[in-house]
Amino acid sequence: MKPETNRYRGLIAALLTLAMTGPAAAFDLNSDLPIKVTADNARLDDGKGIATYTGDVELVQGKTQLNAQRVVLYRDAKGLSRIEAFGSPAHYRQPTREGTGETDAKALNITWSASDQQLTFEQKAVIEQNGNVFRGDVIHYDTARRVVTAEGGAADGEGSGRVEMVIQPRSTNTQGSDGNSESQ
Repeated sequence: MKPETNRYRGLIAALLTLAMTGPAAAFDLNSDLPIKVTADNARLDDGKGIATYTGDVELVQGKTQLNAQRVVLYRDAKGLSRIEAFGSPAHYRQPTREGTGETDAKALNITWSASDQQLTFEQKAVIEQNGNVFRGDVIHYDTARRVVTAEGGAADGEGSGRVEMVIQPRSTNTQGSDGNSESQ
């Protein structure tokens, strides 16, 4: 087999691993766990179904956490339908589906949509998980289909404007109980 073919297969496997171990379904409306919100200020417009929180805002449901300077929650007849978070950056953290590690994401704007089953990270978006890094101007994560897509943006002096991924190599050695390396 050609070396290039092996390289491409390795890259494809790494990309699939990143997509398959992506964040779970964000905030779970079917959970028995409540979503707790704390902030310096709050404004509730019950007629429009909009709650706006400002100043060191934190949303927590179980081990899922969102921190931002400003968060807007939208409710409809079915309950919570959308979360918009704004920060410099806003931070989103959640254990992976398999429970082995954590997804740590940040962007200037983070949006969660219940109807689309999608998380969107916009402007200077970075998602890190188990040493793997995914960067782009806009990153969409379809929580139902478990598909990640990203778009580059204009070069701004901090980056090239292109989508970037850093994929950690698969570990071929593990430490034995005596400290010696042994092959898997």
